[in-house]
Amino acid sequence: MNDQLKKLIDLSHQLADPALDLAIIGEGNTSASCNDGTFWVKASGCQLATIGEEGFSHVNAEAIFKLIEKDHLSDAEIEKGLLEALLDQNMKKPSVETFLHALFLYKADIQWVAHTHPASVMSILCSQEGARPFTQHLFPDEIVVCGEMPMVVPYVDPGLLLAHTVRDNLMEYLDQYGAPPKLVLMENHGIVALGSSPDEALNISIMAEKWARTILGTFTMGGPRYLTSDQTNRIETRPDEAYRRKQILS
Repeated sequence: MNDQLKKLIDLSHQLADPALDLAIIGEGNTSASCNDGTFWVKASGCQLATIGEEGFSHVNAEAIFKLIEKDHLSDAEIEKGLLEALLDQNMKKPSVETFLHALFLYKADIQWVAHTHPASVMSILCSQEGARPFTQHLFPDEIVVCGEMPMVVPYVDPGLLLAHTVRDNLMEYLDQYGAPPKLVLMENHGIVALGSSPDEALNISIMAEKWARTILGTFTMGGPRYLTSDQTNRIETRPDEAYRRKQILS
């Protein structure tokens, strides 16, 4: 088995660990760049907890981007395009969220993508507050692991419309911050962790869930006491925190 694919299978199984509460049943999907214009992505309908080699699709990135460039595609056209993007026509159909994976892997220059639906994060993203509680910080570790600012995506219909929305938001984020996000918050949908390694993608996902539980807990004790922007920036730029981030996420 390809080493990249083996690592992706291992990451998928870890994300589906019931103790982490990140994904159940058929929720979530994962991908990894092959650094040759192709990538592995979870096939439609497969489960992270039990997925094996046959549950992943090997996809041509250029073919996916040709679909993303279209202004409109019917559901049938999307399905046909996803199948045609396969390097091996005997493989299963890629997930409809293959578009998102292509954007993050190639436009954000990320190696590993983990999309999950953590219960506590969803409790907030599906509330009247949406992603707003995550736009300020509460404790150093969530800054070190999840970055100084998550990227927020409003809810839109999965498929091409969502791909266009993510593409536009990602370009704005890169223009503003000069680097890709580590954590993407998709309101009423879930999260995307962007990692340079499988461990980083996993750790971002785990920390996002702890961050959400902390936010929810603060509302039982009078509400969040956020760090100031100066405190947040200091944590983000401290040399010792940069060293710790490298050790945690490598």
